[in-house]
Amino acid sequence: MPSDQPIEDLLRELAPQVLGVLVRRSGDLADAEDALQDALLAATTQWPADGVPDNPRGWLVVVGQHKLVDRYRSEDARRRREVLVVTMEAAEQPDASQADDSLLLLFGCCHPALSPASAIALTLRSVGGLTTAEIARAFLVPEPTMAQRLSRARRTLRELDGPFRMPAPHEYAERLRAVLRVLYLMFNEGYASTTGSTVARADLAVEALRLTRTLHASLPDDPEVTGLLALILLTDARRPARTGPLGELVSLADQDRGLWDRAMVDEGVALVEDALVRGAVGEYQLQAAIAAVHDEAPSTDATDWPQLLALYALLERMTGNPMVTLNRAVALAMVDGPDAGLALLATLDDRLPGHHRLAAVRGHLLERAGRPQEAAEQLLLASHGTTSLAERDYLRVQVARLRQGLTP
Repeated sequence: MPSDQPIEDLLRELAPQVLGVLVRRSGDLADAEDALQDALLAATTQWPADGVPDNPRGWLVVVGQHKLVDRYRSEDARRRREVLVVTMEAAEQPDASQADDSLLLLFGCCHPALSPASAIALTLRSVGGLTTAEIARAFLVPEPTMAQRLSRARRTLRELDGPFRMPAPHEYAERLRAVLRVLYLMFNEGYASTTGSTVARADLAVEALRLTRTLHASLPDDPEVTGLLALILLTDARRPARTGPLGELVSLADQDRGLWDRAMVDEGVALVEDALVRGAVGEYQLQAAIAAVHDEAPSTDATDWPQLLALYALLERMTGNPMVTLNRAVALAMVDGPDAGLALLATLDDRLPGHHRLAAVRGHLLERAGRPQEAAEQLLLASHGTTSLAERDYLRVQVARLRQGLTP
């Protein structure tokens, strides 16, 4: 054993790596997961008594591989067994593909055929090593519900033609976009929970960062992978300051920037600077550049808002996303005044009808424009629309503050 790492922690670290090998060799996620569980059970039984083997990962792969063969023999699936044996023999040859098995597993779990919610859950289970119960708690659903969601996702993949293989050249860009999207959504849900009473779900944010680091280690020269890693680092660096002593939400303007993780900021800035000089600029690089401008500013007022306005304009042209326009309105208000921002928001009424974030931003800009009563009305409207209890409470505190100021 290379260290004094507890066996339970070692197995949790190795499980996704071993699963990647078994998926590549069997071509079926459900069967590979069953074989992995058998191998892990054997390890928890034998290693405490016999000692951890010199190559624990190899030990688990061999045991899992034997479990796969036993399973197929017991099912009397001759054709499938023959294919499996050929695959396993090829995997041991010197000229066999050396593709990173964790990357292979990540691409499969983020297959475009899956919904984003299913892809995130399956990625957390298979690549992240979280238990079904842990994932269910993260998404605030009963464990049986999450188990059914995972089962449907595995069934969808089983019906596809070779989901666990590296994409062909003509598929690669689309599949990588799907992987980046899943990791981005996973991090966002961890950093700013859309449901529940807490501001963040640290386990999801940490796992998204870990998986993105894994992806970047395999694809260090891809500028968008680098951009996403930079974006996550630069955003997550602020997490220690996002909540107050009672767990309440603290806005960016009110955060104690001395609590931000400067090591994460420095790493993120270096990554985004590296990514931006590599040629074509993508949306994750631009978002990371925006986050870097915020993180390097000593305060909200000292932020380079003209630069942010230019970056948001580029991102808006690239994506056409109305949420980007919403953020551009804030930057525009900081540069040209709140009335300019409010005029831009008016163009979003048809594109974001009833969206609570549109009402929240409008309320913020109305307050800056010296119209507190209208601001309070918009913030109250936003509080009714959000599904995050922490955000709802924050908005209602702002409403109370504004109304108190209106009291004669």
